[in-house]
Amino acid sequence: MPAVLIFTGVTVAHEHPQSPAELTPPAQLPWLRRFAARQLGRGLTHLQAQHRDSWFLGHVSGQRSGHADGLREGLEQGRVEGYEAGRQVLVIRDTRPEAAAVPGCDDNLFDDWRLPLSAELKKRFKADVAQRLPAEAQPSAAQWKLIFSDTPSTCVVAGAGAGKSTSLVLRILLLRHYLGYELDAMTVVTFTRESRKDFIKRLVQVFALWQLNLPPPQARELVRTFHSRILPLVRSLPGFGQVRAFETLGNELPAGREAEGESNPFDLRLNDAQRQQLNLCYRDLLQANPRFAEIITTLRREALQLKPLDPDHPDVQKRVQVTQLAAQRDEELCDVIEDLWFAAGAWPIKGIEPCRETVEIRGSRFHVHGRLEGTDAWVVLGFDPAQGAQYQRPGAKLAVRAEWAVKRTLLQAFCDKPLIWLDNYAMARRLAASLAGDAVAGPGFEYKVKGELAPAPLLDAFVAAANFIENLGLDVNTGVAGMSFPSGDSDALFFEALALFWKALEAHLLGLSPPVMSYNRMFALFGENNPENLQLLPDPLLRPLAHLMIDEFQDVSPQIVSWLRASLVEIRRRGPTLHVGRNAQHSSLMCVGDDWQSIYGWRGSSPKYFMEFAKAFPSPANTRVMLVDNYRCQQQVIDAAEYLVKGTPSIAGKKARASGPAARLPGVPVRVFERDEAALGQTLVEHYQRGESVMMLYRKGSDKALMNDHLQSVLQAEALLPADQRRLRQLTYHSAKGLQADAVFMLGDCQYLTSSPYKNQVYRLAGLGRAGDAQPFDTAQKEEVQRLAYVAVTRAVSHCYWHVEAANSEAQGAPRASSQVDGRQAFFEDLRGQ
Repeated sequence: MPAVLIFTGVTVAHEHPQSPAELTPPAQLPWLRRFAARQLGRGLTHLQAQHRDSWFLGHVSGQRSGHADGLREGLEQGRVEGYEAGRQVLVIRDTRPEAAAVPGCDDNLFDDWRLPLSAELKKRFKADVAQRLPAEAQPSAAQWKLIFSDTPSTCVVAGAGAGKSTSLVLRILLLRHYLGYELDAMTVVTFTRESRKDFIKRLVQVFALWQLNLPPPQARELVRTFHSRILPLVRSLPGFGQVRAFETLGNELPAGREAEGESNPFDLRLNDAQRQQLNLCYRDLLQANPRFAEIITTLRREALQLKPLDPDHPDVQKRVQVTQLAAQRDEELCDVIEDLWFAAGAWPIKGIEPCRETVEIRGSRFHVHGRLEGTDAWVVLGFDPAQGAQYQRPGAKLAVRAEWAVKRTLLQAFCDKPLIWLDNYAMARRLAASLAGDAVAGPGFEYKVKGELAPAPLLDAFVAAANFIENLGLDVNTGVAGMSFPSGDSDALFFEALALFWKALEAHLLGLSPPVMSYNRMFALFGENNPENLQLLPDPLLRPLAHLMIDEFQDVSPQIVSWLRASLVEIRRRGPTLHVGRNAQHSSLMCVGDDWQSIYGWRGSSPKYFMEFAKAFPSPANTRVMLVDNYRCQQQVIDAAEYLVKGTPSIAGKKARASGPAARLPGVPVRVFERDEAALGQTLVEHYQRGESVMMLYRKGSDKALMNDHLQSVLQAEALLPADQRRLRQLTYHSAKGLQADAVFMLGDCQYLTSSPYKNQVYRLAGLGRAGDAQPFDTAQKEEVQRLAYVAVTRAVSHCYWHVEAANSEAQGAPRASSQVDGRQAFFEDLRGQ
C-alpha cells in the first residue's frame, strides 16, 4: 500500500484597495437615466477621461472573477502535478524478507589486500640486487615474479635445481629492508635440519651484503621447522609450560633452545628413553585391562608361529627331495644348535618346557626343542646369524645355516601343528622377559601388519601405525573405528589393541613430570577441530605465523594443513588489533614445492595440497609462479628424469630447461645397467680420481655395506680429508633430496612391492585419493616410486648411472620405475642385457 502523507498549511489573503459601493448595471436603469449615462460615457471617451469610481468598479469585478477562475484552474492543475510528484517521492514499498538480513561470509583465509610495491621501489631493489649480487646469482624473470608477488597467497612450482632458496632470501630482504616488515611477523619453514642450516647461512650472508646485521639467534628464530614452531604454542597453554615432545625424549637440547626442535620428522627410529615410556605404559595397561591382555596373548601366538608355505613353492620342491636325508641328521643337528644356545645363555627359557618331541614330515621324523607352557605350540631353536654363515657340524658337508634352512622349509610346508621358531638369541631374550612377567621389557615379540615389508617389535608397530593415521589428520580411535577386516584377520586385533594402547599412552605421557606430548597431538590441539585453543594464544605467539614462507610444500601432511588453515583463520579473525603499531599487516602465505619430488607418502604426506593449492588455501587473489630454469643439471639428465614421471598426475605445463652454467654442459644420457656392484664401483672410482664429486645412492641400507668392499680406495682417500673437502657421499634415495654431485650412482630399482589394506582405508577416511579408487594409498605409492627415481636422477650435474635388479618371480607385476626407461630416447642409454 502506498504511504500517504498529509501536509497542513495557513491561507494568507492578499490586501486590495477598498472597493466602492455596488452600482446598478445600465440595463436596469430607467430609460431617461440610461440615456443620460450613455451620453455622458461617450463624452468621457471623446475627452479621453476616466470615471474613477466606474474604473475601480470594473477592475475589482474583473479581478474577482479572474482570481476565482485562475485560482480554481491553478488549484486543479497544481493538485494533479503535486500529487504525482508526491507519489514519486513518498510511495515506499517494503520488500524486505521476514527474517533480518545477515552480512555475507566468505571462505577466504586472507583479507583482500596487496603488498604495497610501487614501481619505484621495485626499480630500486632490482638496482641494488644487480650491484650487490654476482652476475650468476641475478634472478630470472620468473624469480622476480616470486620475489615481487603482492597477493595474499602465492604458489611457486619450483623443479629440481630451480634456485628457489636464493629467491626466498631476496623475498625476506624485500619485506624486511624495503617495506619495513618486522622479522617477528614472518616464518620460513624448512622440513629438515640440514636444509634449515643451509638456509640460515645463506640468509645471513645476503643480509650482510646490504650491511644488515642478522645475528644467528635471530635467524634461527625466523627459519624454523613446523615442529619447532608448534612447541611454543602448546607451552603457552595453562599447565603445559614445561611440556616436552615425545619425539625429542633422550635428545633434549640445552635450556633455552628446546623450541628449536631440530628433530627429523621422517626419522621413525625409537631411542631407549622413548622405548622405556612405551614399555611402562604397556605394563600398566596389561595389568589394568583384561581385554588388552587377551589380545596380546593372541597376537603373540600369531606372531611367533611359523608361517605356512605353499608345498608347490619352488624352495619346497627343491628341498623336499632331501627330506629323508635331513631327518637322519636332525637329532645331531638339534644337539649342535642346543649347545650353541646353552653357551650363549639363551636356553633354557622360563615359560618354555624343554622336550624332544617329534613331528612327522612325509614319513620322516623331525625333532623340536620344547613346548610353550599352557599351549599346544611346539618351539624350535633357530641358528643365530652371529655364529657365522660358515659354521659346520664335524664331518658335515653343509653349513649348519644351510641344514637349518632345509628343516625350516619342510616344517613350514608340511607341519600341521602350531610351531614357534625362535630365529635368534635376542628374540628369545625378549620372549623370555615377557613370559617371565617382566612387562617393563615390552611385549617381547614382533608383528607384521599386512602391507608392511617387514615385522617390527609390537610397540614400534603401534607407533608407526598411529603416526600414519595422525599424519592424515585423523584421531587414532576415529581411524580404527572406520576400518574393517575379514573375519579371522589378526590385523583387526592389532588395531583394536592399538586404540586401547594409544589412549593409555597419551594419558601416561601427560602424567609425567614435566608432561610429554607427541608433535601430532600438538598440531591436533591447534587444528581446525579445536579453534578455541588458538583463541587462547597471545598475539606475540600468533604473529610469527602472519607471513609464512614454506619450502618443500609438496611433502606437507593433512595434519599440518589443518593447523595452517586454522592459524590463518584466527589471524584474520583478530584483524587489525593483531598488528597495532606495526608495519607488517594482514597475513600472507607463500608455498614453494615440486609435486614431482613428493616422496614421503608412506609417512602420510600428500602432494594434493600443493597441486590444489588455490582450493586448499582460498584467497581473494592468488599468484602462481613456474620456475622452469634448472641451474644444476645438463639437459639430458633433466629430460630423462622428467620422462620417468610422465605417467604420474602432475601440475600441467611443467618442462624444465638447463640454464646458467648447466646449459653449457655437454649432454650425456642417463645410463641404465643390470645390477653389477663391481662394475658400478669401478666407474665410481674413475670419476672420483678425475676430481669430481660423486654420490652413491642406495635403496636399501644393506647395500651400503655391500658396496664398501668395492670402494675401499675412495673411502681411504676420504678419511684423510677434512669434512668440507670430501667428495663422496653415501645416502639413501630419500635422504639425497636437496643435494647434488657431478656423478650420481644409483643402486637398486624403485618398486612398490606390497598392498596395505589398513592404509587404503584410512586414506579414504582422510579424503585422499581419487573418487571410486578402492586402493587409493596403493595407487599413490605406485606413482611415488616414479617420483623417487626422478629425485635420485636429478641429483646428477653431468653423469648418472643406474644399476637395477632383474625382476624376480615375487615382484612380477609390481610397479618398477625402471620400466619407464625407453632406450629409443636420446637421453637414455639402456645397456641391460648387453
